[in-house]
Amino acid sequence: MGRRHWHVIEEEDGALTMTRNMPVRFDLAVETILSGVTGRRRLAHLVRQDMWRALQSLRGFAPAVRVRRDARSMHVRAGGAVLGRFDRSGYEALIAQVLEDETNRARWMGGVR
Repeated sequence: MGRRHWHVIEEEDGALTMTRNMPVRFDLAVETILSGVTGRRRLAHLVRQDMWRALQSLRGFAPAVRVRRDARSMHVRAGGAVLGRFDRSGYEALIAQVLEDETNRARWMGGVR
């Protein structure tokens, strides 16, 4: 699989999961809810990119993002698989910083380009 290829899984509950590796694993994960509704695939892609930038030094990291939409919001689970030992709480804190950054959130939901 090339660098641009990702597995995109449409789940029965209406969620979409984007991952590099199959099966999907969330050895570390952080969840958030974003107000408003946007495209699940676009949102998953943008979150994955920003999370990768923050965690690219984590050896053996394979990002995964799950997005589920309801009537008024987007539920995001970001994290992924990690080969080997790692500081779970430290890296989950980095993911949380990415997910809670107001500039990121506005861009992901289409407010800032």
